[in-house]
Amino acid sequence: MASGDCRKDDFTEENRVDSGIDSFRPMFKSEERSTELSGPRDKFPLAEERLDSAYGSASLTVESLSDIVEGCTLETEAPSSVLPEPEENLITSITEDGDTMLHLAIIHEEELIAQQLIQIFPTEVLDIQNNLYQSPLHLATYLNLTEVVKSLVAKKVSLELQDQDGNTALHVACRHGLTLCATEMTSEISPSKLALVLETQNWRGLACLHLAALNRQQQIMKLLMKKGADLNIQEGTSGKTPLHLAVEQHDIPSVKLLLSRGANVDAAMYNGCTPLHLAVGRQDATIANLLCQSGADTMLRNMEDETALDLADGNSDILALFPFDDIQISGRSVVGVNF
Repeated sequence: MASGDCRKDDFTEENRVDSGIDSFRPMFKSEERSTELSGPRDKFPLAEERLDSAYGSASLTVESLSDIVEGCTLETEAPSSVLPEPEENLITSITEDGDTMLHLAIIHEEELIAQQLIQIFPTEVLDIQNNLYQSPLHLATYLNLTEVVKSLVAKKVSLELQDQDGNTALHVACRHGLTLCATEMTSEISPSKLALVLETQNWRGLACLHLAALNRQQQIMKLLMKKGADLNIQEGTSGKTPLHLAVEQHDIPSVKLLLSRGANVDAAMYNGCTPLHLAVGRQDATIANLLCQSGADTMLRNMEDETALDLADGNSDILALFPFDDIQISGRSVVGVNF
């Protein structure tokens, strides 16, 4: 029933979708490549195991990163097909978990090494996703490595890549309130590309503003609003807007923020429930009052033909918001009738 939906959360995770990691793999050298070293072996302690780019090898560890990176020229702009062997080894090395050297450096929070690798790697390699479909940008965001995020963004990495849960790196920042990371990701991108990222939904149907609202991240919400996020964007499972989600969380500051920025107070879910239906269904008189003061239509009906008043369950504080509830014609409340 719609009335039941007005009283509960209902997000179901959708089936995982391939984010296209295989499209990057042709960049790597064939597994038939020679395993003969051409450089000093003390600079490449693991090279004998990694030169064939075997994806099943777990031999790469962060302990070897510093020595390996030291042997590389950090200013090269040559394409990977003609890179000197040290740089080529860095680019073609992947662990059994699908992590590149850059993934490993970020995972271990080796920021200096990560910065060096970002300068070495072409953008296509910077966008490689591991077995969890996490790009280096995802991992740097998870760990709140703001300077690494900044450097990756400066190299024009993709903000559209989605991990195994369908989250972009910006989704991650919005969920965890990582305002500085989110600022870096939204500062140097064109409005058209940013709009696409802001509209992207994860596998639960949630866009960035939805996640910020669900997690009470007002600073992130303000940033997204400043960047032009759609205040009335509907999530994919039940059609809730960020205002619906803020109401469900009993989050008065977020409700006030959304209303003050022009969110549609009467936005309807797929079942017809408005934010006022949800507030009344959750017996939240304070938020119901805020919505009414912002002009919420108390007479709107959901697909079960219920007004918000029908969900009040005798709550006197909520009933006080509906002064004409005792005047009915054919079972419908009548407001402003002159007899």
